[in-house]
Amino acid sequence: MIVANHTSMTDIMLMLAIIKNPFVFVGKKELVKIPLFGFFYKRTCILVDRNSSKSKNEVFKRAQDRLNQGLSICIFPEGGVPDDESILLDEFKDGAFRLAIDHQIPIVPIVFADNKKRFSYTFLSGSPGKMRGKILPFVETQGLTTDHRKDLRDEIRQIIYSGLLEYQKKDLKSN
Repeated sequence: MIVANHTSMTDIMLMLAIIKNPFVFVGKKELVKIPLFGFFYKRTCILVDRNSSKSKNEVFKRAQDRLNQGLSICIFPEGGVPDDESILLDEFKDGAFRLAIDHQIPIVPIVFADNKKRFSYTFLSGSPGKMRGKILPFVETQGLTTDHRKDLRDEIRQIIYSGLLEYQKKDLKSN
């Protein structure tokens, strides 16, 4: 189970560049409306309508099918890019952690340090420069049960948050 902070539309492209194993995104259905991107998106992702509990349950079934086929799943557990760009890392939703526990598969936390600065959702913002991504140590789920879901979610959020703070400290020292 691959999870990362979500700050920009470039997160998807950077994820595709750094993860070499086959994986499938779980993503929100609304993105299908984006011209050209949406065409490819709906053919390569497991789509979820976040307003429908039936859709959320179907996502679990389709994700389980893909996991059983040997594919990894990538979920941005914030559930979307926060509207308030001052938020470093929004709260996480439970889905990725429930799936990881159900399948007893490790979680691969990833930090994207620069995507918001390079290509944010604010019109005409951003700047050229490097886009750093860091794969953090895997977190095992062997032996965990659904009772551990929230603790696991909070642990992974803290790991990613700490990774983001580490990048911020490095950036301040280099300026």
